[in-house]
Amino acid sequence: MKLLMVEDEPDLRRQLSGLLANKGYTVEECSEGQEAVYQGLEYEFDVAVVDLGLPGLSGLEVIRRWRAQGRDFPILILTARGHWQDKVEGLEAGADDYLVKPFQPEELLARLNALVRRAAGHAKPKLSFGPLTLDTVSRVVFLHDEEVRLTSYEYRTVEYLMLNAGKTISKAELTEHLYHQDFDRDSNVLEVFIRRLRQKLDPDQSLQPILTVRGLGYRFNPELGTGA
Repeated sequence: MKLLMVEDEPDLRRQLSGLLANKGYTVEECSEGQEAVYQGLEYEFDVAVVDLGLPGLSGLEVIRRWRAQGRDFPILILTARGHWQDKVEGLEAGADDYLVKPFQPEELLARLNALVRRAAGHAKPKLSFGPLTLDTVSRVVFLHDEEVRLTSYEYRTVEYLMLNAGKTISKAELTEHLYHQDFDRDSNVLEVFIRRLRQKLDPDQSLQPILTVRGLGYRFNPELGTGA
């Protein structure tokens, strides 16, 4: 998942970005309001974390401008302001959730996980399609209740495709939303990667969980069952 971290405190920004990157997020950072507005309007993100006390434009104004331009990715406000009136103002500006500093990293991760799931139409932390189940909390995939051993990149791919089951995801979108700059973005490399992932998810070739849409990209097969 591609996340925009908007935080002006350098140490905290680096700490949070590192934490989220280790949990599978592809993180872009910015430290002031005008740049945040530009990033959020110019590029696609799955979720954003926004501090309210930013230099230049405030976090509230950043959120208002995103929403005014039709940007609908979920937004988590991160701030030291804990008064209920501040929370109401943030939510009315267009934010989806609010976390007050100091906080536990586990709570931030849980809230982001919930926001991303709900934005994709999934209320429960487990997504099930036929014999395949993905647990977004433990970040594990099961086939017939047996854990499938996946790399970090493989898990990110399955999660993104399952959250968008039935939607055709282009190769460009996959690489943009899921992979860091060190991932080989050559089209042939991605095809080999998807082929190996299919073998893990469908060793007897009976499910066809990841379909190729010729010339367009890939689609997770929703006909395996009903998503949670």
